Order: sequence, then structure tokens, then C-alpha cells
Amino acid sequence: VLPSPDGPAPSVSITEIRQYLRAQDIPFHDGYSCLHTPSLFTGDRGDLPLSANAPFTLFIDKTTGSFLCTATLAEGTWQDFQANVELRYRGITPIPPASSEEMEEEMRQAREDARCIWERALPLWELLDEKETKETKALFGISMVTDATLKRFGVRYLRTARALVFPWFSPQDATLKGLKLVRVEKRGGTITYVEETLPRFDSYRNLFGLPLIGRRDTELVLTGWELDALALHQAAGVASVALPRGASCLPPTLLPYLEQFKRITLWLGEDLRSWEAAKLFARKLSLKRCSLVRPGNLQPRPLEALNQGLNVTKILRSALLASHKSIVSFRQLREEVFGELVNTEQVSGVKWARFPELNKLLKGHRRGELTIFTGPTGSGKTTFISEYALDLCMQGVCTLWGSFEINNVRLAKIMLTQFAGRRLEDQLELYDEWADRFEELPLYFMTFHGQQNIKTVIDTMQHAVYMYDITHVVVDNLQFMMGHEHLSVDR
Repeated sequence: VLPSPDGPAPSVSITEIRQYLRAQDIPFHDGYSCLHTPSLFTGDRGDLPLSANAPFTLFIDKTTGSFLCTATLAEGTWQDFQANVELRYRGITPIPPASSEEMEEEMRQAREDARCIWERALPLWELLDEKETKETKALFGISMVTDATLKRFGVRYLRTARALVFPWFSPQDATLKGLKLVRVEKRGGTITYVEETLPRFDSYRNLFGLPLIGRRDTELVLTGWELDALALHQAAGVASVALPRGASCLPPTLLPYLEQFKRITLWLGEDLRSWEAAKLFARKLSLKRCSLVRPGNLQPRPLEALNQGLNVTKILRSALLASHKSIVSFRQLREEVFGELVNTEQVSGVKWARFPELNKLLKGHRRGELTIFTGPTGSGKTTFISEYALDLCMQGVCTLWGSFEINNVRLAKIMLTQFAGRRLEDQLELYDEWADRFEELPLYFMTFHGQQNIKTVIDTMQHAVYMYDITHVVVDNLQFMMGHEHLSVDR
């Protein structure tokens, strides 16, 4: 739920951050999306000034002011950073802001579970039966991926679950922090990949492949899937990592690990949603160092390109620069226009699975569009819109709810019932199972209720877009948010 009940964290501008660091004599240099400083949490005594010769392992996010120290994994808000600077000047060794005991316990348990699964999983090339190895590789579409590549990235196979296992190793000491399990489900003629992570998705922040990258590497390819990172490394020998949640989200806590690269190519997938996500992520990563691989028939996702025998290096060379000037000619737009004509189905947006009739009217959910639903009190607007938003959310559209009329508990109850498709009050023993599945959805709620200052609401929305890559915002309803006195003045 966003923000915490005591209101959103006070925002801080990059100018204020720079002024504060200068005033406190903290050396820093400007990165792409973060400022880099020596860490408060390592090494020298508290009352000594921070040395410019110390490694710059603390990163401050230019947009939110949050910090992460990659040497000690200490992280916190801008206010936490300032509090630690004060402690340091009093000669007290700063202590990293602690997460709650409950969180610590959950993470410890997840690590333990991950370790047990990891020990039971086998490297794919060690399956004794050659036929089984071939069938497994064919099932996941990785027949062309060599054992050497699988070995390098440490991919294993869990027989009991028939799932590939991708490890999350700590970049500091190479200990196992978590896992992602991917299995194949066949429905009719279509194949879908089902993913599960330890710890849960919102705490799973693995840049898969990161420990294999050298300190001197300056170029990187960012992919949306672990198997794509394998294919890229094998086909083009490039440094490549996979985002933990694919094209749906780039958590800001991962930005410090991407600061060392002068050039980042985003090749997230083969559909238009991946292309939209790549443009969004490039803004977070700083446009001037990003290039994007445009999806198309001759430029599928990296694994597909490897399987089809395409020249992956050539595709990477043809990536488009993310930062374009303010004026363009048709020649520069030509490829984009062709892409829209080829992918007419995808351009029309994410389709609703539960409302085929609505797809005929609205074509699908597209970014940057506003849809207004009106109707008298009690006509079912909230019930319908919660199902309408849930439908998209289940397809990976990151959603932010602003419910100003009914409280979040009631709204979540409605949505959980719609999600489960049953009356849970009659089957309480199923509650935990459905709640666990519901928790995995990219769904967030604002905590406002009743009339609000519009600027506060907009600020919260902007914060959510940056932090969670929200692409769908629901406001229910406008009248309650604005209060009645505003309506007569400015409909």
C-alpha cells in the first residue's frame, strides 16, 4: 500500500542532495541515475571525514534520494542517510537502517528453502539419461544452448517439479540469496512459462548474471528473461543480465549495480509491451547511454534469434539510440511506423480476457489514454472497474488504485473474490491459498480516503510510476477525490 499512513515521504530534489553533500564535505561524483559517494558503513572511524580515496560504494538515487551501499547492502531513505551522517559526526559508527524482524525472518526462511531446493536440483548435463536431457532442453526451447553456457550461469534442473532453477548469488560473497523456478505449462496448442521465486516477487531483486560481469566491463545488454541472457552470452559473447520481473518492472534498488556501464542495450522481448517498457526503463537509466532493440520479425527475443540462427551481433549493432533530438524527420520514424502497421493487434493494447465485448469498443488498454466510466450511484461502477482492472493486472499490467470512496480493505475483498471466482466467506480454509496468489499481482493501493489535495495525489502517483513502473492508474471516484465544492467551479 502506498504511501505509508503518515503521508508520502517528503520529496527531495537533486539540487538539495548536492548542496547537502557539499555542505557536509562528502566527496561525490555524478553518475547516470545515481550520485556516488564513499560508504558511511565501511572502514574508517566515525569522526573522520569521508576520504575521496575510499571506494565510492554508496549510491544515492537522483529521483528519490534513497541510498544503497553495494559493499554492505545497507539501504534506506534520504532521511535515513542524513540521520547516519549526523551520527557519524558525533563519532558514532552509523548503523544500517534495520528492516522489521518479521521481514528478516521471512528472508532467512526463503534463503533456507532456496538452499534445500538448490541442493536437490541437478545440473542439466548431469541428467544420466541423454533422452531426458534432450527432451527437457526441447521443452524449454534451449536445445541450441550449450552445456558450457548453462554451467557458466549455474542453471540447474529440478526433476520433481520439472522446472529450470536459476540462482540468485550475492554480488559480494557469492552466497545463495534466492532462486527462480521456471516450468512449462501446455494449454491447448500454446505454451506458457510459469515462474516462482524465493523470496517472494517483491523482495526478489536478482540481476541474473551479474556476478559473472567484470569490474572493467563498460557495455551491457539488459534482457527480460534469464534464458535470453544465456542466449546472448553464447551467441555474441556480450555481458548480459536478466531483470527479475521481466518487462513489467525495473526496481530502482537495482540501478546502482548498472552504474558502471557506459552503454546499455535493452532487448527485453519481441512484443510491443517489451518495446514500451524498454523506452520507460531507458528514462530511468539515463537516455544518453541506452540503445533499444526494436521488436520485429527479423528481431525476435534473443533466445528465438539463437534458435533461428540469426546474427545476434548484427541485431545488437542495429539497436536504436534511446535519446533522440526534439525534431525528427519521417526517415527516422519510418521503422516505427512500419512496426505499428505490422503489429496492428499489439498496437491496440493489452486485451481483456474477461470482457471480449469491451475489446471491440476500446481495442485494449493503451498507455497514455484516459477512460471515464459514468453512471448513477449503485449502478456497479466500482464492482465493474475492479474486475476490469484485475483482468489487466493478471496479465502483468502494473496497476495503482486510488479508492477515495470505499476503503482499501473492502476494495481488496471485492477484488480477491473476483480473482478467486468464489465466495471465500463460505470456504475460509481456501483463504490463504488465494491470498498468496493474489499477493503476487503487480497491484498497489493509495491510502487516501475522501477529499484530498490534488498535488499530493499527483505526487504519489508520480512516485509510484518511478518506483513500480505503474502503467494503469484507477481513480474511484473523481467526485470524492475533489470534494463537492470543486465540481461547480470547474467541471
